[in-house]
This record gives sequence, structure tokens and C-alpha cells, in this order.
Amino acid sequence: MNRNTRTLWKLVSVVVVMGALAWAAVPFYSWFCRVTGFAGTTQVAEAAPGQVLDQVVRIRFDANVMPGMGWTFRPLQREMTLRIGETGLAFYEAVNTTDKPITGTASYNVSPDAVGYFFDKIECFCFTEQTLQPGERIEMPVTFFVDPDIVRDRDAGHIRDITLSYTFFRSEPARTAKADLDGAQGGAVN
Repeated sequence: MNRNTRTLWKLVSVVVVMGALAWAAVPFYSWFCRVTGFAGTTQVAEAAPGQVLDQVVRIRFDANVMPGMGWTFRPLQREMTLRIGETGLAFYEAVNTTDKPITGTASYNVSPDAVGYFFDKIECFCFTEQTLQPGERIEMPVTFFVDPDIVRDRDAGHIRDITLSYTFFRSEPARTAKADLDGAQGGAVN
């Protein structure tokens, strides 16, 4: 191989590696946030820890929608006080104010950011897409707790006021495999 060919292969290799890193950046960042609670990303738990402390924490609830989405979205309670480790249940309300079905996905976080690693959701409407028919109103629950390990953390141990925030964004409804197959066959059903 001559020198120009080797240089070309090195440059192609650099481009391929950079492309692979760029492709992996989003899933890696998502994984990193879930594992560490970075940027207020909450955790997912199967059940509450079983240990409830005498210390309390106040949870505030916040709701937002993407401009022009056609929904109203609000918490049904503004705040609640729970003992650390105690399971809480809160509800949010969404209303489709348009004359068309709209599907939305909720992004979420808690603040201050340092609490993300200790704020666990057991069930949440944010785990799946929500489709509301024209004029439909739904109440959506979130079940959560604050992990008792928070009291031993040097960064989050003093925090006793937490804000749980959701923002709904319009998304395309998930398509079923049958709908995909029907579309590929021009709607013909065999």
C-alpha cells in the first residue's frame, strides 16, 4: 500500500469511529442519566423500600405542554408532604381541547437535580404514550417514593423540598405491526 492509500484508510476509519460515537451518544446519555440521576432524571423501582423514616419531604407538582399541542395539563394537587420512604400517589389531568385525536409523550425530571438518584417512580403515565380523543379528559396517576438513602448523601441529604415536573410533547401514535403490514400492502388484507 502506498502512503496516500494508508492515509485515506486512516481518514475513513476516523469518520466511521466518529459516526459510531455520534450514533451511540444519545442512548448512552439516556442510560447515564437513568443510572446516575444526572440532570434530575428519576429512577424506576418495582416497589417501595420498606423503610419509612420520621423525616418528611415536601413534593411540589408542575405540569407543562408543548406550545400548540392542543392539550391542557395540570396537577390535581399542587404539593404533598410525605415521610421519606413512604409511597405517594399523585394525579395529573390532561384534556384534549381539539377536535382531533392527539398522542403525547411526557418528559420528566425533578429539581433540585441532586435528588434525581433518590426519587423513584413505581408507576407513571410517563412510561407510555397517551392518546386522547377530541374533548377527552383523563386523570393520570404517578406512584413514587423518596429513597431513605437520601439522608446519607452529602449533596442531597439536606434537601426537603422537591419539584416533580412533567412536560407533554406531541408524538406520533405507535403503529402496530398489522398497520405497518397493511400500509406496505396498500391497505389490502389477505
